[in-house]
Amino acid sequence: MAGNIITGTPADRKISRAELRIILIAVTLASFITPYIGSATNIALPLIGMEFGVDAVTLGWIPTVYLLTSAVFLVPVGRIADMYGLKRIFTIGVGIFTIAAFLCGFATSAPVLIACEVLLGLGGAMIYATGIAILSYAFPASERGRVFGITVAAVYIGLSAGPLIGGVLTVAFGWRSIFFIIVPAGLLTLILVVTGIKEEWGDRRRRPFDSTGALIYGIMLFSLIYGLSLIPSVIGFALIGVASIAFVTFIVHELRVESPVLNIRLFSGNRTFTLSNLAALINYSATASVAFLMSLYLQYNRGFDPMTAGLVLIAQPVMMAVFSPFAGRLSDILEPRVVASAGMGITAVCLAAFFFLAEDTPLLVIIGTLMLLGSGLAFFSSPNMNAIMSSVETEHYGVASGMTGTMRLIGQMLSMGIAMMIFSVIIGQVQITAASHSELLQSIHIAFAFAAVLCTAGVICSYIRGNVRRVEM
Repeated sequence: MAGNIITGTPADRKISRAELRIILIAVTLASFITPYIGSATNIALPLIGMEFGVDAVTLGWIPTVYLLTSAVFLVPVGRIADMYGLKRIFTIGVGIFTIAAFLCGFATSAPVLIACEVLLGLGGAMIYATGIAILSYAFPASERGRVFGITVAAVYIGLSAGPLIGGVLTVAFGWRSIFFIIVPAGLLTLILVVTGIKEEWGDRRRRPFDSTGALIYGIMLFSLIYGLSLIPSVIGFALIGVASIAFVTFIVHELRVESPVLNIRLFSGNRTFTLSNLAALINYSATASVAFLMSLYLQYNRGFDPMTAGLVLIAQPVMMAVFSPFAGRLSDILEPRVVASAGMGITAVCLAAFFFLAEDTPLLVIIGTLMLLGSGLAFFSSPNMNAIMSSVETEHYGVASGMTGTMRLIGQMLSMGIAMMIFSVIIGQVQITAASHSELLQSIHIAFAFAAVLCTAGVICSYIRGNVRRVEM
């Protein structure tokens, strides 16, 4: 059994094609601006640090707090959206995100900017938790893969274009412009939602909100993600210990309450949902550090400048953006687990190929492998999203959407934590220089070998999840 499967579109959700287009445009725009702001901010950090005169630790909190806030609020906000309306929470989220971006542009100090980033993260969590859920409600099951593919492509374009757009804007108009550019996009999204979307979606049954569960969940996620960022320090491992205790407490609590913030039985009684989320976690844990590792290799081992390295690395997200819509559409025709497993298999092969990187590996081979890796990630992401959202009842769409974002954020932190732990063991707590290129290359080899093994396990996990379509009699 694949669990509780949604196979069609309820009769009370017949929406005109014009309104469906508006919904898709609004969600796609929101799916672009949320990852864009995270990747663009990283480019501006040196200038922000110089203007405010802050140390590296304080500077690091600017992008980190956005990630942390988004992760902590994703699932609780998804539950609130299921209870009180997905469109309402999505609209509020876009509004908060737009206002926060505007305020970031006027920040007068690093603490003020960090506070604004918290607000930005809250708005981002509301968008992450509701966008995919709205598409799941609005579009029939036969079209979900296609629209998921379009929104996934928007995410990848935001991630890849963020450094480029942010760099151009920062040089031409200053770092504050990377936030101001969000405002018109946010306002356009709000106009589309308010004037063009008449429907509201959600459970419509008023139930008490599990505030205690939400608090424990927040402590668990904060301790885990922040702890991963501090590995291999003692504080990092201590925080992960706190996260483990909070995890057990959270499970026990959620099984006892009548209206949990996260229905644990979604995992215990739904193999497709559980293994699809686990596959997503494995995929992000194996691949999120690729750009970081390859950036170091290209600059320290090959001697390329940052711009040249960036142009090489953009080959991966470009292919992800190109193939995601097609992969999503393919998962509407074939079983999503088959398409997603094939994509993860391609990804595992590419990660294994990077194990053989050398000082003289031809640049065309590197670019070709990055392009193939991007294609593999595209063929995994959209179909896997399709499987997750097709494996739950409509009343859980918000929570399911929030879980997909949570798996991505935890996977990203795990991936970076693994890479930094390997660096700590091989290179040590010293600054990376051109003189340490051999130790760096050894670390990169180990990281890619581990990632390839992890991704291979993910292929198995992805394939045995079960089908999301019932066989028609």
